[in-house]
Amino acid sequence: MAEIIDFAEIQEARRKARARIPERENLERAVQLMRENLAAVAAELAAAPREEQAELLTRVERLAALLRSGMRMLGDPVVAKSNAGG
Repeated sequence: MAEIIDFAEIQEARRKARARIPERENLERAVQLMRENLAAVAAELAAAPREEQAELLTRVERLAALLRSGMRMLGDPVVAKSNAGG
């Protein structure tokens, strides 16, 4: 009977692992999209008139925070190291 329970637990663990793969892929795509958006906003910021820079800087800060969060969720060692040091 214990073998049946262990087998069921192993099957459940495999099912959960397979379900996480699409979630990770979605998160990776989201992080990549945020990187691209951050680069675009940074380029806009460099060329923007002074009166628009405050709003763009706010967008940069928000995107950077979201990007750090996404990278942390993916287990990025650079983000983990910077969080441990700061």
